[in-house]
Amino acid sequence: MILCVAEKPSVGRYIASVVGANHAHDGFMEGNGYCVSWTFGHLCGLFAPDEYTPQWKGWNLSTLPMIPDRFAIHVDKNEGVQKQFNILKGLIAQADEVINCGDAGQEGELIQRWVYQKAGCKVPVKRLWVSSLTEEAIREAFQNLKDQSAYQHLYEAGLMRAIGDWLLGMNATRAYTLRYAEGYGRDRQILSIGRVQTPTLALVVKRQAEIENFRPRTYWELKTTYRNTLFTAQLPAEEDDYAIKTPEEGQQWLGKIQGKPFVITSVEKKKGKESAPRLFDLTSLQVECNKKYGFTAERTLQLIQSLYEKRLTTYPRVDTTFLSEDLYDKIPATLQGIKDFYPQTLPLLQLNADGKNGKDSLPKTKKVFDNKKVTDHHAIIPTGQRPDRMDTDEKKVYDLVALRFIAAFYPDCEISQTTVLGAVEDVPFKVTGKEIISAGWREVFKKDKPEDKPAEEDAADEPSEDKDGEKEKVLPNFVKGESGEHTPELVERTTTPPKYYTEATLLRAMETAGKTVDDEDLRDALKENGIGRPSTRAAIIEKLFQRKYIVRERKSIHATDTGIRLIHTIISPLLKSAELTGRWEKKLREIERGEFEAAEFLKELKQMTCDVVREVKTNKAGMLCPVCRKGIIIRGNTRYGCSRWREGCTYAEPF
Repeated sequence: MILCVAEKPSVGRYIASVVGANHAHDGFMEGNGYCVSWTFGHLCGLFAPDEYTPQWKGWNLSTLPMIPDRFAIHVDKNEGVQKQFNILKGLIAQADEVINCGDAGQEGELIQRWVYQKAGCKVPVKRLWVSSLTEEAIREAFQNLKDQSAYQHLYEAGLMRAIGDWLLGMNATRAYTLRYAEGYGRDRQILSIGRVQTPTLALVVKRQAEIENFRPRTYWELKTTYRNTLFTAQLPAEEDDYAIKTPEEGQQWLGKIQGKPFVITSVEKKKGKESAPRLFDLTSLQVECNKKYGFTAERTLQLIQSLYEKRLTTYPRVDTTFLSEDLYDKIPATLQGIKDFYPQTLPLLQLNADGKNGKDSLPKTKKVFDNKKVTDHHAIIPTGQRPDRMDTDEKKVYDLVALRFIAAFYPDCEISQTTVLGAVEDVPFKVTGKEIISAGWREVFKKDKPEDKPAEEDAADEPSEDKDGEKEKVLPNFVKGESGEHTPELVERTTTPPKYYTEATLLRAMETAGKTVDDEDLRDALKENGIGRPSTRAAIIEKLFQRKYIVRERKSIHATDTGIRLIHTIISPLLKSAELTGRWEKKLREIERGEFEAAEFLKELKQMTCDVVREVKTNKAGMLCPVCRKGIIIRGNTRYGCSRWREGCTYAEPF
């Protein structure tokens, strides 16, 4: 008997229908030589501290750091979990071969491996690896099963991630809670610290401090209107400063050009092309859904996961926006499958509806197809299955994915960029404008209903702002050397603070380890050092909300007093630096690729844990006074003392 183990019951039942296991039993399906069963969530997990030794049950600084000689796993004590595990254990004991049909990613690999280990699996294990749950994709994957050893590095990366989270989370949370938390005994507040959660919170706290400490500056810009076109003066200024700092300076510049003719000194037109937006990875889809619909990252993940399980879209937990080159031949069939639902795309889809001729007319560019940018999974795209059986929110997400997929095979948008320079005396002026000559891929979104247009493309169809704050537009036909009257003005401006994070911008910050990057190629390079994984970032943000470290105010994310205090309490840069945590993430990715040894990483993890605990133990400043239990310890010139020494607290300790 061959046992297939899926990630959840719904996926298991569909795989069962594909392999012919049509007889239902309690916890599994059977037939045609197969049994198909499933996990649901984390059936197994790492031991709790007290399962290693009773000494670790109580919270005490003297028992830290807690570093097990060997990490062990247990089955969750939940009654339903225990029942399903025992079903799996019995089936594994009877099986001749096990096929791991779990979620095709790092976490999914770890969940399945732990179940097989705990169940004492002794038979060969193969791996089913699919990027979509269509019948065709599953049958093809069954023809290309690999031994689980081919995914050993993936498992090791997942294991190191879990161990790292345990080591830092358990030890740092206990250390900081015991040293710095308010309250006593059972009333003591828990200071929850996590490897990814804490640097993410630190990003929010830092941005909030920048906003609260921001001091606006007023400056002035010299502008003039000529032939109904607003030009901006290009005045000399020091780097990171403004040319006109006072109204008096502005009046001097204004007086210099008033009553004198405006002359066009240069007209330059450049034709260019704009490529279609990239296909979606999970983060960019979450960003788009948050901007357009206000969906949380967690909600978007739920919706795209549902679409995947309904076989309408491909595997969602991906961090690439590219397709592998072997998918090129399948694109016409995918387009054909969805064409009736997007009539505005009919011209292209009809062109590609008749097989080979249509396929040959599709562009095959490195902006879409690039094997070097694809590892285990490709970008999120439709499967080509008839897109029905969706609720309203699923339809919104599906439309974003489908329209961006269709647009990827349209021609580039052709534009004409015009730069006009002018002068009054020796004062230079400039204006830019853009004209769309051929809409190309923009047609896909332009003909969509206005309320359904994706946020990025919605903005793209409108005039965009240039760096001077003016809206780009089609300019009059200026001729070099022409001149005439103009209307100058002095415009007062005020600098604005950074914006609070939204869920969309926080996801981007996690992806780039806190760096603000608009360029997609540069963002790709920084993903290697991003904090968290695409599949876990939504859960991390939700955890910060649940623990009341951050709150939503409309779309903005604000740190609470509790969250701010926590970040200010943490003395270890490792725990709150997105950049340092990003380097750790990079090593996990290297383990996954077989470029870094898991044993070496574990050694570093243990050392990091010891360093964090030692820092807390040796630094008394900020902790609750052990004498009065009300003040906090402060550091003087030669000793520590209580902040309530004026109220009579006698605590004092040299250092």
